[in-house]
Formats: sequence, structure tokens, C-alpha cells
Amino acid sequence: MRLYNKPETKDFRRKLRKDLTKEERKIWNLARNRKILNLKFFRQYSIGKYILDFYCPQIRLCLEIDGGQHSDAEDKDYDEKRTEYLQSVKIKVIRFWNNEVNQNIDGVYLKICEECSRLINSFPPSL
Repeated sequence: MRLYNKPETKDFRRKLRKDLTKEERKIWNLARNRKILNLKFFRQYSIGKYILDFYCPQIRLCLEIDGGQHSDAEDKDYDEKRTEYLQSVKIKVIRFWNNEVNQNIDGVYLKICEECSRLINSFPPSL
């Protein structure tokens, strides 16, 4: 069974990439073209049955940008199950609220860089 970027989700992932929210667009502008520690991030990357906002396979990091709908009880449960699943396949998830991205983009960028640096340093050196 294929785990990453299942072909059946390709059209939907493409639509999501085309229709980024303004907050996702801000994060994409920070991360695209290896702007964060020369790491390659992908938008709308699928793993299992989930589509991640941003994913860096090199350090197994997922960035999620959440709007207000994620504070509903049903969505919180879904997000928790999703995070548990991603952690079970050794993927670190960090989440930012839309208002964080809008009001403190520098702080968000710094947190992403710190986490990326920490993850880079936690992987064994390549042989």
C-alpha cells in the first residue's frame, strides 16, 4: 500500500495548492525554494489518508496552518487523531493559528527555523 502522495489524491492536492489561504501563502513564501536552512518543503503533500499543508521529507516535519474552524470539538478530535497518526510514522507536526501567521510572521519563521535546526541535528550523520 502506498503511503506518500497517493495518485487518487493528486487532483485534490493540486486544487488545494491552487487555492492556498492567505496564511498558507505567507508560509509558502517563507519556505519555498529552500529558503529555510536549504530544506525542500512541499505544499499539500499526502501521507496515508491525510493531506499536510507543508511537509519536509528530509527532516520529517509537517507544518499545519489552522483557521478558527479547528477550535470546534469535532475538528480538534480529527486534528488529534491526525497528529497521532503522523507521529506514529515518525513525522513531527507543528501547528500555527492563522492569527499567529498574520500578527507575528517573524516569530512563526523563527520557530520553524529552530525546529528545523533541532531536527537536522537529531538525525544521524549521512555515511
